[in-house]
Amino acid sequence: MTPSKNRIDTVTSALSGVTMGIYLLIAVSLSLLAIVSFYDVIIQMVALVHTADVTQGVLQALHALLLTIIIVEILETVTAYFRTSRVQVTPILIAGITAMVRRVLTYGVEHLSPIDIGMTLAAILVLTIATVYISRQERTDYY
Repeated sequence: MTPSKNRIDTVTSALSGVTMGIYLLIAVSLSLLAIVSFYDVIIQMVALVHTADVTQGVLQALHALLLTIIIVEILETVTAYFRTSRVQVTPILIAGITAMVRRVLTYGVEHLSPIDIGMTLAAILVLTIATVYISRQERTDYY
């Protein structure tokens, strides 16, 4: 092996270690965030019992729960990277779908133009199609 090849391998290895360290910090941060978010879900559920406006209380609890799901899906992307050394797209797409559904739930609460509603529904459709396509592609890659 030539000296320049050895240096390139050392630099590549060091950068890979830095990347893994950053991913580890992200995983820890997302784990803490997921725990705090789930705690918020519990608080919202307890508050639901004592609220006068049940519809608004359910909506807030559902928003907190969907936010927790989004955080967990992003965390799944990071943990999948540790297992496979590849970034997996499916959990990111699922998090996107969940975020769009969360937005749809606010339509009764805030005033949105029909264009905003149409764009959100189009985004859900595109993300769903992409998720199905990538899932099929991943299945064919494994067999």
